[in-house]
Amino acid sequence: MDITRRDAFGAALAGTAAAMLRPGDAAAAPAQAKPVPQWKRGLDNQRIADLGDGRFLNPLLAGDRPDPAILKDGNDYYMTFSSFESYPGLTIWHSKDLVNWQPRKAALTKNIGSVWAVSLEKHKGRYFLYIPVKASPNSIFVIWSDHIDGPWSEPIDLKLPNHIDPCHAVGEDGSRCLFLSGGNRVRLSDDGLSLAGTVEHVYDPWHYPEDWDVEGFAPEGPKIHRHGGWFYMITAVGGTAGPPTGHMVIAARSRSIHGPWENCPANPLVRTVSNDEKWWSRGHASLVEAPDGSWWAIYHGYENGFWTLGRQALMDPIEWTADGWLRMKGGDLSQPIAKPRGGVALPHGQALSDDFRTLELGSKWNFFRPAPDETSRAAVRDGALVLQARGTAPSSSSPLLLIAGDPAYQFECDIEIDAGGTAGLLLFYDDKLYCGLGFDKDRFVTHQYGIERGRPANPHGTRMKMRVTNNRHIVSYHTSGDGGATWKRFDRGMEVSGYHHNVRGGFLMLRPGLYSAGSGAARFRNFRFRAL
Repeated sequence: MDITRRDAFGAALAGTAAAMLRPGDAAAAPAQAKPVPQWKRGLDNQRIADLGDGRFLNPLLAGDRPDPAILKDGNDYYMTFSSFESYPGLTIWHSKDLVNWQPRKAALTKNIGSVWAVSLEKHKGRYFLYIPVKASPNSIFVIWSDHIDGPWSEPIDLKLPNHIDPCHAVGEDGSRCLFLSGGNRVRLSDDGLSLAGTVEHVYDPWHYPEDWDVEGFAPEGPKIHRHGGWFYMITAVGGTAGPPTGHMVIAARSRSIHGPWENCPANPLVRTVSNDEKWWSRGHASLVEAPDGSWWAIYHGYENGFWTLGRQALMDPIEWTADGWLRMKGGDLSQPIAKPRGGVALPHGQALSDDFRTLELGSKWNFFRPAPDETSRAAVRDGALVLQARGTAPSSSSPLLLIAGDPAYQFECDIEIDAGGTAGLLLFYDDKLYCGLGFDKDRFVTHQYGIERGRPANPHGTRMKMRVTNNRHIVSYHTSGDGGATWKRFDRGMEVSGYHHNVRGGFLMLRPGLYSAGSGAARFRNFRFRAL
């Protein structure tokens, strides 16, 4: 079935399951005989992990959810992810059973740079986020709040210019510190808002054999957990992307937060060993206890063939061994896994479709690399998102973007522009790599590879409906001048499998979005998204 030739929105659901998951559970039947598991479908037909039969199927959270930082807070679980150039950033997700998650609010509204792997903690009743940024200069910031939904404090610069991936930890003596990438550590003041010492090297991470295909050693993302009289340090090595077999999870332990640290004899605990596996470059793990007392690791990985979706959140069951170490039990994570018991299943995820009755900045929409006044450009009025124009193209307009977590999807919107304006729909990686279709009152503007590729005549004038279909990297566009009664396929198709980190860098994903450039404003109505 060629879904790009269908006129009715979302008419191509049949037949899309054929190439979804590759079987790979070594404990099951031979590979050629194994059934292909299928996800449940939720809002906008998006895939969801909970299968409804006591099992779940990874990804835990689909789409770009890198460097998961998770906090158990009584019967509640909170999690956030690296948000990089997207603002409002650091959206907090909430769960009561570790499998079903809902977005709440974004904790970071002020652009302080590209946000990398954070630490989300609660100490003496107060919530903290330790935030490393790539900026000028690089540093690590902290924000705090007395409630998980905020308000959060203004960012406080800890002035740590050469370190990333902080993890807050409290020692057996009550001391507070940040563990940092590379096996380093720095002590914090009692209130956690300033440094109380200089950076010291405290741990030499385990090193993989030299003939393994990796991106580089890059020990990063340390996470500290206390269990059974030990402190455990969980670290990622091998590089975040690069070869699918590169990223991995290792462990070390110590009786004291001050060391010494011994490496686990079973390292690595997680590693993709074949390009045929469902999930690539798995690493950057955090440990968490479920409502039933079982333990789990949450880490990220790339979906086989879909670097464009970014690093997705995965969940792997843990077993504590008799010698006081741990192991991961989920294998390559291509098959369903029994859910942890207990807790309450919240309605999972969120609709990406939007009628613009409210403006869901942070929880749904994010600006890319916004200026300090960026949020003043956007308002909702009479069922429309009114987005003031900025810049001359998507690269300079700070587009509004979503996170889509399915390999195939379609989205459409009714768009109206003022005189002098240009607006449209995008698949956006960053300001140097994107594609999409826009229009002014006389001509379309075609975007490909992050550049303008053509300006054919626009027969619809200043208002039209526009549709984008991304069918497993094959992109097509349709337009309508009569409100969607009839559609015409635009004469420009694209292939976007290379729009990802291993080509461009930046650790991002290819995101659906919209832009308004030139002058005046654009009005976006009835945004509809559907996974295929």
